[in-house]
Amino acid sequence: MKNVQSLGALMEERGVSRRAFLKYASYVASLMALPPAAAAAMAEGLAKARRQSVIWLSFQECTGCTESITRAHSPTLENLIFDFISLDYQEVLMAACGEAADAARHAAMADNKGKYIVVVEGSVPTKDGGIYSAIGGVSNLQMLQETVENAFAVVAVGSCASFGGIPKANPNPTGAVAISDLIGGKPLINISGCPPIPEAIVGSLSYILSFGKLPELDHLGRPKAFFGETIHDRCYRRPFYERGLFADSFDDDGARQGWCLYKVGCKGPVTYNACATLKWNGGVSFPIQSGHGCLGCSEPNFWDGGGFYRPLPTPLGATGTVLAGAAVAGAALGLGASHLARKHQKNYLAAPKSEED
Repeated sequence: MKNVQSLGALMEERGVSRRAFLKYASYVASLMALPPAAAAAMAEGLAKARRQSVIWLSFQECTGCTESITRAHSPTLENLIFDFISLDYQEVLMAACGEAADAARHAAMADNKGKYIVVVEGSVPTKDGGIYSAIGGVSNLQMLQETVENAFAVVAVGSCASFGGIPKANPNPTGAVAISDLIGGKPLINISGCPPIPEAIVGSLSYILSFGKLPELDHLGRPKAFFGETIHDRCYRRPFYERGLFADSFDDDGARQGWCLYKVGCKGPVTYNACATLKWNGGVSFPIQSGHGCLGCSEPNFWDGGGFYRPLPTPLGATGTVLAGAAVAGAALGLGASHLARKHQKNYLAAPKSEED
């Protein structure tokens, strides 16, 4: 007999109080930038929902996205798997292998037709019929098409799945493409990043469980709650940027004093992600806080977008050098930087680069 027990009943059996359940719902609602009243609605939706069947496919990737979600801290991975979702297929984490693993995938598809969520990690090779990546003799292309046919929604995690990522980088010998290039007519969320922030993954899944629909997405199909602002918008080094104080190298006095990393190649002004607010490893740090500029890994074509240590070509309201009177101009820079970031982002990432870059 199929287990159709609600999440609320499961939580009660495990001794999880309603207070704790509401606390988690409030946390997720705040992550998703939802109004306070949404927390109660999310808690009610989660309580009534059944454990969500999830099929996680891994294609052209480095397993970094799987590594990322194992570090989720609210909920933890074990709570996510055992309490909120039924992770019916995930090659790295499941105990079964070979024919038994593939049978589990087909069983999940049959038992949850039209209701299961497909999470895809990695891009898909399409050149020469997709022969360059296969699992048990089945090409990634064939497995993707077969699995998503009766899915409720598809979640592309990581920049490889969202935009093609490193496998798609020039010269792209396998003909790698993003998941969005291969599926149509299915609700699709892109959670980009190399790797993506784990809370962005679990937060998006929790939203779907609660409300039975996708969260609000940006023009690239990413949840606005996590990709609605640039890293520059929330960066703690931004006051130095607005004052025209920049590190010229990673070991000069400016770097030691925490000055802006714009001149050493930081792509924060044109990169949309929540790294500066959610951070990593349970909120411990993020690359800029650790002294390294943003690489722009959550944006399309970031690998081919230019040298990681080459400054952005058009200063976003600053000259790239210490300005006389920069403090006076700071307010104007703050108002204009986000708008200019959106204007220059597409041109920068698409611009041809020299071999030296």
